[in-house]
Amino acid sequence: MVSKCLEFDHCRYNGDMITSHIVAKLKDYVDFLPVCAEMESGLGVPRDPVRIVLEGGEQRLVQPATGRDVTEDMNAFSASFLDSLEALDGFILKSRSPSCGTKDVRVYPSTGKSGAVEKTAGFFAREVLGRYPSLPIEDEGRLRNARIKDHFLTKLFAFSSFRKVKYEGRMNDLITFHTENKFLLMAYNQTELKELGRIVANKDHRPIWELIPLYQVHLYKAFSRAPRYTSNINVLMHALGHFSEDLSEREKAFFFEWVQKYREGKVSLCPAINTIKSWIIRFEDRYLMRQTFFDPYPEGLMEVDPVHSHMREDLWK
Repeated sequence: MVSKCLEFDHCRYNGDMITSHIVAKLKDYVDFLPVCAEMESGLGVPRDPVRIVLEGGEQRLVQPATGRDVTEDMNAFSASFLDSLEALDGFILKSRSPSCGTKDVRVYPSTGKSGAVEKTAGFFAREVLGRYPSLPIEDEGRLRNARIKDHFLTKLFAFSSFRKVKYEGRMNDLITFHTENKFLLMAYNQTELKELGRIVANKDHRPIWELIPLYQVHLYKAFSRAPRYTSNINVLMHALGHFSEDLSEREKAFFFEWVQKYREGKVSLCPAINTIKSWIIRFEDRYLMRQTFFDPYPEGLMEVDPVHSHMREDLWK
């Protein structure tokens, strides 16, 4: 689900549509459900802006120019709209919006001219966050950060793949999913990886419809936070073990140099991963070829920071 003002419609309070590079890129890979919570709550376009204000210690969604309180309308729409939804894999919402902002939304002491006294989530966003605490939920502003975007996309595509397993409802599909995501889960949370492995092993011979909900709980726990750099290095070392006897000392030294530079924060993870991927191809390691750790989301969504790209503006002109 996406806020409709992001690349889909001119539905901002002033009639604007917001440019979002990540939303535009994702259009080739996901099915979007656009929604404008403020329009659906009865506010037109263009419209006088709304803000979150404190009234008697309670946060209310108010249109200062007209004095209209749309709190109940927004809450009613949020509940009915989210009740109507079926399968969702994630959300991209409009940053700092009093309806859709996931955090950093200003709260004012009154409808008059005054500075913000605190920050919170928007009214629609807080309903989303309350109902889907484990799904990837971000705003387009935070997704400009490379690490946040990588974590968001990794979760989005992992959860999408698992949703297909749930619908297929076959033990072989669950085993395949777990096998292909083993290294990725190792990077994210080794404790949960062990628990997920125990569930898939199914020593008690439980039916698949009992295993799927249990697996999902621990899968969501595993992805609750981005992996630490040390965990990524641990996965790389596990992958190296597949080739260590076939590599020369110079090849291993070359790889260890990239790992050390990554450890010291001098380079990204990409050089070390690409070195492993070159050996996967060279030695035709089919097990590692299927590991999502090396390609957690479509290649078309992997980008170089514009600051470092040769495609940026010509600085010598």
